[in-house]
Amino acid sequence: METLIPVINRLQEVFVTVGAEIVQLPQIVVVGSQSSGKSSVLESLVGCDFLPRGSGIVTRRPLVLQLVNVPPLEERKHTEGGMALHVTIFTDFGEIRREIEEETERGSGDNKGISSEPIHLKIFSPHVLNLTLVDLPGITKVPVGDQPEDIETQVQEMILSFISNPNSLILAVSPANSDLATSDALKLAREVDPDGRRTLLVISKLDLMDAGTDALEVLLGRVIPVRLGIIGVVNRSQHDINTQKSLTDAARDEQAFLQRHYPSLASRCGSRYLARTLSRLLMHHIRDTLPELKTRVTVLSAQYQARLNSYGQPVEDHSATLLQIVTKFASDYCNTIEGTARHIQTSELCGGARICYIFHETFGRTLQSIDPLGGLTELDILTAIRNATGPRPALFVPEVSFELLVKKQIKRLEEPSLRCVELVHEEMQRIIQHCSNFSTQELLRFPKLHDSIVEVVTSLLRKRLPVTNQMVQNLVAIELAYINTKHPDFTDAGQVSASVNSQQVTAAARTLCCLHQAEALQDGGKRWKNDKLTEEKEAGDKSKGPLSTFSSPAKGHAINLLDTAVPVSRKLSSREQRDCEVIQRLIKCYFLIVRKNIQDSVPKAVMHFLVNFVKERLQSELVGQLYKQPLLQELLIESQDMAQQRAEVAQMLEALQKANQIISEIRETHLW
Repeated sequence: METLIPVINRLQEVFVTVGAEIVQLPQIVVVGSQSSGKSSVLESLVGCDFLPRGSGIVTRRPLVLQLVNVPPLEERKHTEGGMALHVTIFTDFGEIRREIEEETERGSGDNKGISSEPIHLKIFSPHVLNLTLVDLPGITKVPVGDQPEDIETQVQEMILSFISNPNSLILAVSPANSDLATSDALKLAREVDPDGRRTLLVISKLDLMDAGTDALEVLLGRVIPVRLGIIGVVNRSQHDINTQKSLTDAARDEQAFLQRHYPSLASRCGSRYLARTLSRLLMHHIRDTLPELKTRVTVLSAQYQARLNSYGQPVEDHSATLLQIVTKFASDYCNTIEGTARHIQTSELCGGARICYIFHETFGRTLQSIDPLGGLTELDILTAIRNATGPRPALFVPEVSFELLVKKQIKRLEEPSLRCVELVHEEMQRIIQHCSNFSTQELLRFPKLHDSIVEVVTSLLRKRLPVTNQMVQNLVAIELAYINTKHPDFTDAGQVSASVNSQQVTAAARTLCCLHQAEALQDGGKRWKNDKLTEEKEAGDKSKGPLSTFSSPAKGHAINLLDTAVPVSRKLSSREQRDCEVIQRLIKCYFLIVRKNIQDSVPKAVMHFLVNFVKERLQSELVGQLYKQPLLQELLIESQDMAQQRAEVAQMLEALQKANQIISEIRETHLW
């Protein structure tokens, strides 16, 4: 099982080359407050001084530290030292410290700024156990230098991004000379690991506690229990660092201190025990997560292979590629209209389905909503009748007035018909974008070819629009050109007139009958009085002469012989009512016939002159406009973004395939 940690280190190196964190590898993440002793704990695990030192925040970038155990120097030609994964091999740990400082300044500036870009470091030594550690910046409260005001929030978010990985173990470092209940490291660990299944607590600076106090209750887990355990360590003091006290001497003094102050726990504390515990926990953790990790790598490999295939291969034969893309686009465009496209939307109508909706729902409902007599008043009808009769009063309803009025109503069908053409034209424009997004992925690779195809199709649609509009206008003009009063569905004018007369006679008879009934109910004693009053009124009228009723208008209202308009408020005579109703019925009957014709013929005209025409000539138009030798190279220039994405996906796929190969080398026997 000791080989598992080197396997994870190899996987980490593979994914470092592509700069991605898509695979969450098992690792130990070191978390602690500023100056909590994290750096001293890490150096004690390595056994060498290699981390930068100083006041304030020193660790300003994540440090991914791989510890690799190698045989002693005399048994293996391998120099003890470190390697920064990006370039260089070092044999002097002082050079490693300077390299870390320079990398930190390159990534986060030289004035205490922080960066989330990690520094990768591999250390070979016979004195270390196989481990993978991630050292994070210490949790700080007050910004210094050019640090932003929200430095505390930024550091916490960076820490959470690492410890939120379910495959990571959390090494929380808290100093013994501060209250454990206020530990920032434990607080962050509890946020992502409330059960404590991934958390190991290290109590540092045991030798700096106040006299008369100890950390026994804390180390026994009686204050705050931690599932993976609590380990106490003694760090080198600043005086020890200044006097260059070796880590070997520091480890010996640490054991002496533990034996003296914590004899019952000395065997379960200290830096050496911490290293063994971390190595054991990490190996078991890798063993538990390895099946899921293998599945994850396999699934990602398939996904990235599919993405790489979608980007297509580099263009070799420009002529064949152009013809293939143009043919596929034309086919997808026609299939979208026919409803046989592979990518069918479920959120909204598109293509042929939307055109059908425009014909039978939008256009149909609009025509049905048009009132045959809308905008036509009785005054308009009477005026038209009078204008059609000239100076002679008409014995019958003149046919000219009917034609004049019905043409006015038929003309109202032209606007919604042209709007129908416009809506279909807009939908056919939308189909271009639909095919570009869903059907022809190659167009995303070649932006110039995409723009050229859009321009050709748009131009073809633009050319057909006036032709289709003209045909629709002709359909309405045809209906206006000849009013066919002999149409099989048109009601004969004589029948309409007879029907109206019959209704008026019936209504008059009913009215007269009602009047007779009312008079019969009058009191007989009052009838002679009414007769007397009538006789007196007639005698008075005779004394005034026959012209008195015209020469003395009632209440001073004179008749203006120049006013030829029909008064709107005047009550129509029975003859006028009859004429109006006859005209209205005839107009309505004929209008419905024409509306039915227009509702049927406009969609047919749009399909023939616009939709079907474009479908039949689309591919030949594209080939004729684009398949030209001087244009081939220019049209098939791949976009920079697409080329970059293909390269990145290919690189990631290669890394995943290497990772899959590394994991496959692990045998079942290695897990136990």
